Order: sequence, then structure tokens, then C-alpha cells
Amino acid sequence: MSNLLNLKILSFPMNNLTGSIPTTIFNMSSLLNISLSYNSLSGSLPMDICYTNLKLKELNLSSNHLSGKVPTGLGQCIKLQGISLSYNDFTGSIPSGIGNLVELQSLSLQNNSLTGEIPQSLFNISSLRFLNLEINNLEGGILREIGNLSNLNILHLASSGINGPIPAEIFNISSLHRIDFTNNSLSGGLPMDICKHLPNLQGLYLSQNHLSGTIPEDIFNISKLQTLALAQNHLSGGLPSSISTWLPDLEGLFNGGNEFSGTIPVSISNMSKLIRLHISDNYFIGNVPKDLSNLRKLEVLNLAGNQLTNEHLTSEGIFPLLLKVLQHQPAISEEPFPQELLQKLQRLYIAGNRIQGSIPNDLCHLKNLGYLHLSSNKLSGSIPSCFGDLPALRELSLDSNVLAFNIPMSFWSLRDLLVLSLSSNFLTGNLPPEVGNMKSITTLDLSKNLISGYIPRRMGELQNLVNLSLSQNKLQGSIPVEFGDLLSLESMDLSQNNLSGTIPKSLEALIYLKHLNVSFNKLQGEIPDGGPFVNFTAESFIFNEALCGAPHFQVIACDKNNRTQSWKTKSFILKYILLPVGSTVTLVAFIVLWIRRRDNTEIPAPIDSWLPGAHEKISQQQLLYATNDFGEDNLIGKGSLGMVYKGVLSNGLTVAIKVFNLEFQGALRSFDSECEVMQGICHRNLIRIITCCSNLDFKALVLEYMPKGSLDKWLYSHNYFLDLFQRLNIMIDVASALEYLHHDCSSLVVHCDLKPSNVLLDNNMVAHVADFGIARLLTETKSMQQTKTLGTIGYMAPEYGSDGIVSTKGDVYSYGILLMQVFARKKPMDEMFTGDVTLKTWVESLSSSVIEVVDANLLRRDDEDLATKLSYLSSLMALALACTADSPEERINMKDVVVELKKIKIKLLM
Repeated sequence: MSNLLNLKILSFPMNNLTGSIPTTIFNMSSLLNISLSYNSLSGSLPMDICYTNLKLKELNLSSNHLSGKVPTGLGQCIKLQGISLSYNDFTGSIPSGIGNLVELQSLSLQNNSLTGEIPQSLFNISSLRFLNLEINNLEGGILREIGNLSNLNILHLASSGINGPIPAEIFNISSLHRIDFTNNSLSGGLPMDICKHLPNLQGLYLSQNHLSGTIPEDIFNISKLQTLALAQNHLSGGLPSSISTWLPDLEGLFNGGNEFSGTIPVSISNMSKLIRLHISDNYFIGNVPKDLSNLRKLEVLNLAGNQLTNEHLTSEGIFPLLLKVLQHQPAISEEPFPQELLQKLQRLYIAGNRIQGSIPNDLCHLKNLGYLHLSSNKLSGSIPSCFGDLPALRELSLDSNVLAFNIPMSFWSLRDLLVLSLSSNFLTGNLPPEVGNMKSITTLDLSKNLISGYIPRRMGELQNLVNLSLSQNKLQGSIPVEFGDLLSLESMDLSQNNLSGTIPKSLEALIYLKHLNVSFNKLQGEIPDGGPFVNFTAESFIFNEALCGAPHFQVIACDKNNRTQSWKTKSFILKYILLPVGSTVTLVAFIVLWIRRRDNTEIPAPIDSWLPGAHEKISQQQLLYATNDFGEDNLIGKGSLGMVYKGVLSNGLTVAIKVFNLEFQGALRSFDSECEVMQGICHRNLIRIITCCSNLDFKALVLEYMPKGSLDKWLYSHNYFLDLFQRLNIMIDVASALEYLHHDCSSLVVHCDLKPSNVLLDNNMVAHVADFGIARLLTETKSMQQTKTLGTIGYMAPEYGSDGIVSTKGDVYSYGILLMQVFARKKPMDEMFTGDVTLKTWVESLSSSVIEVVDANLLRRDDEDLATKLSYLSSLMALALACTADSPEERINMKDVVVELKKIKIKLLM
């Protein structure tokens, strides 16, 4: 090729070329254009790439596997107009010599591993029209000299690693069409005159940064703007009422994950070109504008995670769809549904608001609807059967509402549905054989309902199913053998039902199964030990009728010689021999235990006697591997006693790993206390210890991982909100945990440190009480103890703080304080509480004016049902005061607390 002395253009894109680029190519002085993009070329480029090739105008080597540094000699190709080295593996810094290329119009270095700061010389290339440095590992900020790029049209620095403020000079480049700074660490506010000199701007992408302050009104004066993306920052304030007047061409508005407040402007309904509207996870209140239905081109509508309601609406003049879909009012309009409106809507997200009422049938007119998320609201009534007539539907999430009655038969004809989540409702009825028609389904979650009957065998036909949860229902009968055909299955939860029979050996064929839970049923027979079962532990099978199997399942060994014995004979033996014998043994054990307790003798069980039954003990090396050497990125909590890390075990299980700081006095005692207290304890609202690592110089507990974080975070962090119903559910969960510890354990357990940071939430917002580091075990004859280990100031009962007296009544007091805190959103140590004024005395003093006490986000004075809500909240505060009586003897017990809370919940649902 070096003999082609007059060659001007060398172009071989998309030819599957491999190997390195011959250096002779860069010695051909006649070349004007080199284009070798979209191949598999590798190796590095010569540093003196332009030594003889001074006439080169275009260099395109993008989308290969080139590595090494970007040649410093590029600055010598003074005729270059375009450079594209994107989508390669280049490292090192951007050569400052590129700033010498006075004719350069396009520079593309995106999708590499470049480091260092953006060289100042780059901003001297006044001819530059296109600059793309996104997806690199750069550092430092954007220099003010960027304003010198007076001809720049496109500026892409997304995911590049830059930080600091956005220089105002950028917004003086009037030629700019698109600015993309997404996913960086940019901070500070936006200039008030941000877009005064950007008449041609069509796209502004500033999402996923650390920007703060309000949106400058000037930003809404860019008449040509088509996309405005400010999501996931810390921006606040409201949206202007005349937004549609200023942004007539807007197609995409992405403002989710900020701190915007106020109401959604009515004028947003006039943005006729809008295709995507994302304003989720903010603090918007009030009603959804009734005329959103005018947005005929709308494809995605995401209003999830706000505080939107459907209150104070009248039906007249309200377009039926958004009256009923977004605001969930009953059908009252006699006008026919306007088929031409909103027909392009493909995604509708309204999860996590305060929407109540029934789901309207008019939603079924949206024939292009593919994703419908209405979870975590207060929707009631039945699920519209016409959902089965939505041919484009791919995801349907209606979980965490108050929906009742049967699941419509039409659902099972949705052959293209991928995700169906109906958990945490009050759905009833049986599962029909037609469930096997959902051939594309990957996630099916019907947990926490009232579904009864048998699991249909045809469910084994769901070959694409990855996640299946039928837990916490009233299912009976056996686990279908056909489940062994669910070859894509990774997670299956059938726990807390009335299932009987054996665990099918066919499940050993499920090679991808990582999580199995069949606990709390009536299963019997041998637990399979092949395939994925080698990685399962006792937790998957606890609280069943008569399971047997391998020792690590912590069940009795199976009788290998009598496997062929009929179940009738086994039932006879169980009923007429084992049960009487067992009763006798239990009676003898009770007498022995009574004698030992009478004599005040205790025989503590060593850690090793129970933890391996849950999981085999884990090594420190395994924990290092699971947490990336206890890296900062995995740190999710820390305190004086140690650190908590998120980790992934070798079997794929995500866990929380609590590493104790043994140099801190009391850490070892805390470790021993948690192990002692948690042995034998099992409750859905208590954090479970999976296993432990205990060496002389290293001690750690491996716990269930709670992905939603702590109650404290949900009460006080930005972008998090709990409505009245969610707060009540969480406090019922906490009360249920304490009821179990105080009344249903073989030994009474006192937690001693109940507070919001020790209440953790799982994916379904179910609360789990955690941190038993200073908990105490009490016997029936020893119902209180003295201790020098204190809980947390503000939550401790008076007798605990002064005399160190530990009893279940101390937990009741802490629960009462927590109950006040959750509904008032006031911390016990808030600066407003000084002298003799405490959270308790403050609530007491305002008991006749609850509206002055409760979190302002839960109530508004113009609520139609304000009186009803105030009645419920008064009951809650009265219950909290009953828990916090000064005298322990006058305090209510946790059994009664649970009863009262459930009564309030039932009334709230009516």
C-alpha cells in the first residue's frame, strides 16, 4: 500500500478488519481521508502519526479495539477538520496539541478511558462545531474559556467525570443546538439569564448531577427547545404557570427526582407536541390537570412518587380518561370516549401517590399502552377485566393498593405480558388453568393476597418465567411436579400458604434457581438435594410439617430403607406413635426446664449450635470478596460499634454484612448479644441473621439486605415520602415484631433500642426491626433486669435511663415515641424541644388539636375527609400516649397495641 503515492482517500468501514493498523498508512503524504471505522482493529497508534501526513483532513478510526494513548502528534496535522477516535480503549490524557488544529470542526473522543482535565487549548479552536468527550474518566471542571467556541453546535460531556459549576460563558454561545452534561458531578445553580443568548438550543440535558436552586424562568423562553432534562438533581421551586406559552415545541420534559413542589401547571396540557412527560419523585401536590388528555402525541406519562390526590374534583367538564385514570373518580360522564385522544400513550406511571377510588374501564381505550404502573396508591374495587383487551401491554403493576375480588379471567389471555405484579392487595378466588396461556411472562407476583385453591399444573408451561411469588396467600394442595419445567426460573417464593405433600424432585432441573422459599407450609417428605438445592439453606424450608433430608437443612434424616412405605402407614405411625411419644417427651422437657429455671440455672447454646443451621459459617476471605474488600462503594452504614456493608455472596444472594469494631469497648459484647438473642427467633418483621464470621480478631454478622433502607431515611430525606396508609402499615409491622418478642418467644426479648434507623424496609415496604446489639433475654421468672448499656436518648423509658431497669415496658415506651415521631415527623431531640418540653409533652399539650401535631404533608385543612382523618390520627396519638405513660405498670402491652392499630387500619380502609 505504501506504493500508492497518489492515494487520497482510504476508506474501509465495516469490513471486519482485524490486527493492527500498518504504520505505513500514516506515512502516505498524499492521504486526505482515512476511514477505518466499525472494524476490529487493535493495537496502538504511532505518536508521530502526522509526521509526514500534513495534508490529512479526516481521521475516523471509531468503533474498533484500539488502545494506548491518543497520539500527541495529532497537533501537527494542521489541516485536520474531523477527528473521531470514539468507541475504543484509549487511555491517558487528551493531548493539548489538538488545540493547534485551527481548522478542526469535529472532535469525537467519547467512549474511551481518557483521564485528566480537558486541556484549555481545546477551547481556542474557534472553528469547532462538534465536541464529544462523553463516557470517559476525566476530572476537573469546565473552564470559562469554553465561551471562545463561538461556532459550536453540539457539546456532549455526559458521563465524562467533570465536576464543579457550569460556567455562565457556555450560555453565551448562540450557535449551540444541544448541550449534554448528563451524569456528572456538576454543582451550584443555573444562571438566571441561562438562555438569553441561546435562540437555537433544541436540547438541554443536565440530569443526574448535583445542581441546586430554582429553575431560571429564562429557561422557558427558548422557543425552539425540544427536550429539557433536569432530572435527579436537587432543584426546587415550582413550574411556571405559562410553561406551554414559552415552550411550544417541547417534546420531552424530564424533571423527575428533584424537589419541585406546588401544583402541576394547568397550561402543561397545551404543549401539543409533548411526547414524554416525566415529573416523578418530586413534591407536587393537588390534582392532575384534567386536560392532560389534550396531549395527543403523548407516549410516556410518569407522575409517580408525588403527593397527587383526586380530592375536590367535580365531574363536569372533566375528560373521562384523566378523570378516571389519573384521578380515579367513578364513571359519570355520558359522553363517548374520544378515541382520537391519547391514542399514542405507551407508558403511564402514577405509582406512589395518594390516588384513591376505582380503576376506570376507560383506560382500556389506550390500545398502545405498554407499561401501566399504578402501585402504592389507595386504589380499591376490582381490576377491570378489559385489561385483557390491551394487546400492547407488557408490564402491569397494581401492587400495594386495596384492590379486591377475583383476578379477571381475561388477564390470562395476555400472551405478550412480561411483568404482572398484583401483590399486597385483597384479591381472592382461585388461579385457573388458563394461567398457563401467559407464554411470555417473566415476573409473576401475586403475593400477599387472599388467593385460595390449588396451584394449577399448567403454570409449569410458563417457560420464560424468571420470578414467581405466590407467598402469603391461602393456597393449598401440592407443589406441581410440572414446576420442574420452569427452566428459566431464578426465584420462587411459595411461603406462608397451606401447601402440603412433598417438594417435587423435578425442581432439581432448575439450574438457574437462586432463591427458593417454601417455609411456613405443611410440606413433608424428603427435601431434594441435587441441582440448585445444594446452595439452599434451612431458611427455605422452616416451619413445615414433616420434612427430612440432608443435615444442612436442619431437618431429621430420611429413613432410606423405608422410602417405599405407603404414606398411609407413615400417617398411622405419626398419628398413633410419634405424636403420643412426642407429647411425653415435651412434657418431660417442660418439667426439666421448669426445674432448671426454678433453680436459676441456665445452659446457653453456643453460636455454632444454631447459626450453621441457617447457613454454614462464612470465612473472612469470602466476606472480603463479597464486598470488594469492604470498599467504600459498598458501605451502607457506620457507627461506633462498626460498619455495615452491602455484599453479594458466591451464590448470588445480596446481603448486609455488619463488621464489628473490636477495638471499641462493648463491640464484642454486642456481637455476642445479637447472636444470643437471635437464636431461634423467626418472624417476618425481624431482620434475620443468615450466618456469621467469628475469629479472634474479626467478627461479622451476615444479615438480610433491606433494599429500601431505613425508616429514618423515608421520614427525613429528600425525594422520599410515606403517606398515612404506608406509615400505619409500617408501625403495624414494628408492633407485630415487638408483640412476637414480648409474648410469643420461649424467652422474652427486650430490644432496648427501638428508633427509626433500626427499622428497615424491604422491597415491598414491609418493615423489619433490626440491631439487637444491646437487646436482653428475660425469663418468665425474671421479667426485668438492670443494665449499664443505654439505648438512644429520646427513646428510652424514664426507668431505663435513670435506674437501668430493662423490661418489655421499656420497649413499649420507645414504640410510643416512635409512633409520635412517624406521624408528627418530629424527632425527639428536635431543637424545638428544650427544657421541660419533650415530644411527648408537646403531643399531650396539643391532644385536642391533632392537626397542629401531625406531619403537614398528611393533612390539608381543605380535605373533604379531614374530620375522618383527624379522628384516626387522634386515635393513633392517644395510643402513643398510652404507650408512654410515666409508670411502666400503666403502659399498654404490645398485643393490645397491635389490636388497636389493626382496628384503625380497618376503619381507614372503609
